[in-house]
Amino acid sequence: MKLEQALEKQYEERGNDHVGSSTETPIRDDAFVLSDEEKIERIQKNVREIMLTLGLDLDDDSLAGTPKRVAKMYVKEVFGGLHPKRKPESSTFQNKYKYGEMLVEKNIVLYSTCEHHLLPIIGRAHIAYISNGTVVGLSKMNRVVDYYAKRPQVQERLNIQIVKELQQVLGTEDVACVIDAKHLCVNSRGIRDIESSTVTAEYGGKFKDEAIRREFLDYINLDTDF
Repeated sequence: MKLEQALEKQYEERGNDHVGSSTETPIRDDAFVLSDEEKIERIQKNVREIMLTLGLDLDDDSLAGTPKRVAKMYVKEVFGGLHPKRKPESSTFQNKYKYGEMLVEKNIVLYSTCEHHLLPIIGRAHIAYISNGTVVGLSKMNRVVDYYAKRPQVQERLNIQIVKELQQVLGTEDVACVIDAKHLCVNSRGIRDIESSTVTAEYGGKFKDEAIRREFLDYINLDTDF
């Protein structure tokens, strides 16, 4: 019993400190044996049990459909990025116009979920790359962010996954990403600090050079309100 309590305390402390376990999302080998419909049915039953345990009256018109709504939201939307079949196709093109400077896509809206408390992470991602002969459609960078964000996440892992994916797609190490986000597990519970946000960065290839990195950060800070 003491060992069990010690482990529980350790896991709780890890969650409060927002420590991630791996750069890969921890997914079981049998994660996709069940169909989406089967997962929705199972989750619906479990959400119903949670609500009943909390003492809620599920015969009330406002609550009756909540278990199914939550289950569908988890499988189809909030955690839809867990399934590899939803990974966006990233069409690439030859850089025929020989653009040799960095390309920056900034202020990409990001919605994710903290894997420790299953509360929202809301923020923006800023991505840059330097082409080595290949370019990718602008919206594909938004889709890559959205795909990896739609998982239980820690921000550091999300940052790394976005960069690794774009490095693979573009065939270059010269990719960077900065994320600035609010974590509702900090803002709405625990310390309840509504003002703080978390900033993480991942720099690959040429972006490890201080001058190149500085140029990228200057682009992010440009006033581009229209």
